[in-house]
Amino acid sequence: MRDPRIEKLADVLVGYSVEIKPGDRLAISSSEEALPLVRAIYARALQAGALPMTLINLSDSSEMFYRYASDEQLKHIHEPVKMIYETYDALITIWAPANTKSLSGIDPARMVLRSQAETALTQTFLRRIADKSLRWVGTGYPNQAYAQDAEMSLSDYEDFVFSACMPDMDDPVGYWKRFSAQQQKIVDWMKGRQTIHVVAKDTDLRMNIAGRLFINCDGHENMPDGEVFTGPVEDSVEGHVHFSYPTVYGGRELTGVRLWFEKGKVVKATAEKNEDYLLKTLDTDAGARYVGEFAIGTNTGIQRFTREILYDEKIGGSFHMALGAGLPESGSLNESAIHWDMICDLRQGGQIWVDDILLYKDGRFVVDFNA
Repeated sequence: MRDPRIEKLADVLVGYSVEIKPGDRLAISSSEEALPLVRAIYARALQAGALPMTLINLSDSSEMFYRYASDEQLKHIHEPVKMIYETYDALITIWAPANTKSLSGIDPARMVLRSQAETALTQTFLRRIADKSLRWVGTGYPNQAYAQDAEMSLSDYEDFVFSACMPDMDDPVGYWKRFSAQQQKIVDWMKGRQTIHVVAKDTDLRMNIAGRLFINCDGHENMPDGEVFTGPVEDSVEGHVHFSYPTVYGGRELTGVRLWFEKGKVVKATAEKNEDYLLKTLDTDAGARYVGEFAIGTNTGIQRFTREILYDEKIGGSFHMALGAGLPESGSLNESAIHWDMICDLRQGGQIWVDDILLYKDGRFVVDFNA
């Protein structure tokens, strides 16, 4: 029996997140694990008059690629993929790996080589979603691999995912519209601000945001959503940070990551687990050691850590930073083949100061945005 929540989520993704119109060229990219949602999206897109195309990857294709590909093959970008990123109107990406650790045995240098080859593609993608010529949303499909990582049963994880995406099951689109309006007040308050100072356990960071914009993340590029972010001035980040949550990237889990910044650049980095992978990835390219994104998680409906960044970076009461590529819509100029989000809990004494005004304390906004 079909889960009606899948059908409803497809409605939200097609009708709200990427706002499909008749004649839109839409690519739906996923794996075999998410076929029920792919089918529902495909049907909704056809009903909306779009021209949808599905791109279904084998669940073990990434592992085979990194294990057997030559350097030449690692560097190759297929022309149809370029065409989608350069010319399509909309793209829906559904993450659903059968094994989230399938790449943990791959030499990091091979993954770095692939990331370097994808740099131009990444830049095209970020530019087009910034200027809205490509409408994109990424979401996750609840499966056994994700449920195991989150230390939940599949049925509990399904409940978690669908409730995070559709807190108001009767009117999910209405919910995200109301959420967007409320969060816009935070974004408006941040306009014209100059500096950010974050203080937490083993963390003291300062950065300049002059001339940069905060972006309202309200379900149009991620589902679920819930953050406001900007791209700090590239050479401005100073201080140190300890990320209280593990971070998962390239199939590897790192714990106890600590970074030290001088003039915007990571000059020292340590991790309790997989430190070698951290250091190799930081040397991907010139932009990998700079911050492309600073964000505050605002989804109070997400309170637990699941080892899936789509949900974890939205945890209400947290902030996260991304090393590498910044999003042009925020004003970020940082370019890199990587975009690596790392999360810090602020609910136990953390503070965020903006222009010497206390904005955030113990995981909550303390400014009255209606004043």
